[in-house]
Amino acid sequence: MLRDVAVLALEGSHAFELGVFCEVFGIDRSNDALPVYDFALVSATGDSVPTRHGFDVRVRHGLDRLSSADLICVPAYDPAVRQPKRLADALGAAVERGARVLSICTGAFLLGEADLLNGRRCTTHWRYTDDLVRRYPQALVESDVLYVDEDPVITGAGTAAGVDTCLHLIRKEHGSSVANAIARRMVASPHREGGQRQYRERPQPREGTGSLASLLAWVEANLDRELTVEAMAGHAHLSPRTLARRFREETGTTPLQWLTGQRVLLAQHHLETTDDSIATIAGRTGFGTADNLRHHFTRRLGVTPQGYRRTFRTPDDRLQPVPGAG
Repeated sequence: MLRDVAVLALEGSHAFELGVFCEVFGIDRSNDALPVYDFALVSATGDSVPTRHGFDVRVRHGLDRLSSADLICVPAYDPAVRQPKRLADALGAAVERGARVLSICTGAFLLGEADLLNGRRCTTHWRYTDDLVRRYPQALVESDVLYVDEDPVITGAGTAAGVDTCLHLIRKEHGSSVANAIARRMVASPHREGGQRQYRERPQPREGTGSLASLLAWVEANLDRELTVEAMAGHAHLSPRTLARRFREETGTTPLQWLTGQRVLLAQHHLETTDDSIATIAGRTGFGTADNLRHHFTRRLGVTPQGYRRTFRTPDDRLQPVPGAG
């Protein structure tokens, strides 16, 4: 059971990612009957740690605090700033004794220094995936996902994907009701959560909203319809070839792969929040038949729709509407 959480304050840490860990694990939500963690900021370099933003973070705990942690969180930092070797050694020792480690964005580079990515699937911000591959060639880097769960090593992509990664672990440890309640408290959507294995969510546009924003919104609003690449290209007033190129540039994937991902994502939502049959959900998500839904769902997520529903749905969820679910 997840009880003790230590967050590393690294020289050059990014404040947002550091703050995500503090927000998810460091707030007392006992008044809402939600888990409370023994939470600590930890430093290997002293009690005053400079961030990349021109201010320092005061830290009370040294590396000895990692010896009791169930979870060690690693925020984004400048990978060019070499962290002390004893920090990488401490992470390796923690995993050896049974702790989990969870990184956001470039935090994965520190896990690489600790040899924790060797032979494991992992991810980081798309800007740094090539660098991660070059520096740690034994890592199995995936560039088109929000996060990868290779328990006990969990890696998240950049910035906002850190929220998804943390909520994934909350759901895995405490169930759907707790994860959804924390998401509501954070005014965050629980829609992009994953499961006990790696769950691929929608590839995010690489710069801002991108030129396809209007098309993507239209597709998301019409997932129950029969949609082809030609229909999508026509709506965007582009040729299919130009659409394919734009999709690759702005989402990192193809139109059909993205469309299937959105449909699987919508199916996850229906499985979590309704009692609808698999056949009904297949119709509402554009898969047409239950067999087609099962095929794509299992291929993407490694679990059947029914298995997903059993794992991530509790009776209490039926009483709790999901923000933005419509």
